[in-house]
Amino acid sequence: MSIVLTPFARTRLFPRETRRNTIQDCTPEQFEQHLNRHAPLNDLPGYAPFCRLHVHRNWTSTRCLTVPITDGNRHRLRSAYEARTREELPVLVRWFEGVEPPVARYLVVILYSREQLAREGSPIDADWGVVGCLYTAEPEEIPMAPITMMRNALGVEEGGSGTPLDRDAYRRAVEFWENNANWRP
Repeated sequence: MSIVLTPFARTRLFPRETRRNTIQDCTPEQFEQHLNRHAPLNDLPGYAPFCRLHVHRNWTSTRCLTVPITDGNRHRLRSAYEARTREELPVLVRWFEGVEPPVARYLVVILYSREQLAREGSPIDADWGVVGCLYTAEPEEIPMAPITMMRNALGVEEGGSGTPLDRDAYRRAVEFWENNANWRP
């Protein structure tokens, strides 16, 4: 099985200006090499047949992606309308500022099949393409953000995958994201 970073993931996981809430101590090339040389601890099904999640022990100093919301840190939550790319419409997002999450114990790499990426207009020369990565304390998936589920249901033309909305998964995601938030330095 061969794995490559997609341009979408490269800009999000390895931005030009290094940020503390992205992958640390590793270049995009080193990240890709690690994924191709080291078998995952676990290979989990994703939200659709074309999606897989590879769980790796964190070999970097990358910090957890999310922080639980408490009465002690709720005042640090911020929100804004943002788009992930120039082509996408902005959606409401929220995050913490001024919190220090622990170093993640696991990197959960989100992979899409070559066929799905071609369908979305992002062909690759490998079996699988990295579209994202979750930095977690536990060797499991963080629920997809509800807005991402909706974008996926809207279709490829709106930046999604064309996967119908799963109402039960959506409710589980809302429960998680009501109690957790991403962070920014």
